[in-house]
Amino acid sequence: MILDLIPSSTRAAGLGALMKGAGKVTRYIPIPQPTLLVGPGSAARLGEAVAAFGHEKVFVVTDGVLAKLGLLRSITEALTAGGVDFFVFDEITPDAPIPLIERGIATFKEHGCDAIVAVGGGSSIDSAKAIAMAVANPKPIRSLAGYFKGRRSPITLYAVPTTAGTGSEVTVAAVVSDPEQEDKVVIVDPRLVPRMAALDPTLMTGLPPAVTAATGIDALTHAVEAYIGNWATEYTDGLALTAVGLIFDNLRTCYRDGRNLAAREKMALASTYAGMAFTRANVGYVHAIAHQFGGKYHTPHGLANAIMLPLVLRYSAPAVMDKLAQLAIRAKLGGPGERTEVLAEKFLEGVEKLNADLGIPTHLAALREEDIPALARAACHEAHVGYPVPRYMTQEICEQIIRAVLPPGDASPMAPAPTAAKAPPKKPAAKKAAAKKTSRAAR
Repeated sequence: MILDLIPSSTRAAGLGALMKGAGKVTRYIPIPQPTLLVGPGSAARLGEAVAAFGHEKVFVVTDGVLAKLGLLRSITEALTAGGVDFFVFDEITPDAPIPLIERGIATFKEHGCDAIVAVGGGSSIDSAKAIAMAVANPKPIRSLAGYFKGRRSPITLYAVPTTAGTGSEVTVAAVVSDPEQEDKVVIVDPRLVPRMAALDPTLMTGLPPAVTAATGIDALTHAVEAYIGNWATEYTDGLALTAVGLIFDNLRTCYRDGRNLAAREKMALASTYAGMAFTRANVGYVHAIAHQFGGKYHTPHGLANAIMLPLVLRYSAPAVMDKLAQLAIRAKLGGPGERTEVLAEKFLEGVEKLNADLGIPTHLAALREEDIPALARAACHEAHVGYPVPRYMTQEICEQIIRAVLPPGDASPMAPAPTAAKAPPKKPAAKKAAAKKTSRAAR
């Protein structure tokens, strides 16, 4: 990359200033928020509301598993009771590719639908968003990639998430897979935010533990990257900290006891709050790298985020010690009276332990050494042109961090990823100043 030819200090200062400037602009872009229905039975209430809005035929976007499990019944029965016809498009797959989205567009038009209800995880909701935008703006999906590429508003969209992770029910983006380029297509437009969303924990009780874990850490990643990034605001900080607290309090419970409705509902709220936070504050290197894993190996997004979060956090730590300390306090891993460095390390260790307790792997089985340079190059490009990261990476550092998750049998005898997490002990003369700094950070 050309950026790698520029001294790291100069590059970081330039990119940081540029992204901070962009953040000052983007914070004034109006982002709508959906009407949220929360609690057991909220999916049926959403179906009733959709029927009351006067749509003639609703396109229900979901996957085959949810359809076979009967999780659409409460919605479709409410639509029928309200006199609204519907068609169920249940072909969505994880990491939905462009050809599948194009089939959805054609099916929507064939059946003369005028609204979309997305039911499922992030793939179903993002697919529905892409279909909604492409139907209103008839041009190839790839030409809609980027910011504000649709002239017309998308088809009216409603969402019922069945996982607590992506937060797609409140975000401005749709991410789908481009199998030809082994990449992701990201469509960004505030009008993609659904009109209404239902957070119904009864639809989440059957999630397998592994899916619960990966999607839960996905939500944690959204909250943490929003909080430590340079676009954070007082508003997004409140959402992110609340999400982190809810996740540390409830994710292990959901993992062990999937039928605990109270914990499921709180995780659903955490996912939504984290989605609202990163929609405004954006994400960072964890997502940039995870997107490359998804495009190249079809790694589920939540799992890719979960694997990379501890490593990227340790690299970023020197630039965000105060914020990591606040995250530790909100996660109940430490108290306000402790030193900033101690609290920061407690949060880093807390994330690692949470991953371990949830069975998140520390390596990516599909990763290959020969792919790492290209993956790192693409991740750095994505982060440097779009994300307000707190500490910049070079191509070499990004490669080292990715290399740290090679399967043990494929790991090469190269230098370990730079963590730079544990700060050196302070000199005695600095103790008083450090104590003052800790006191301010804990407020």
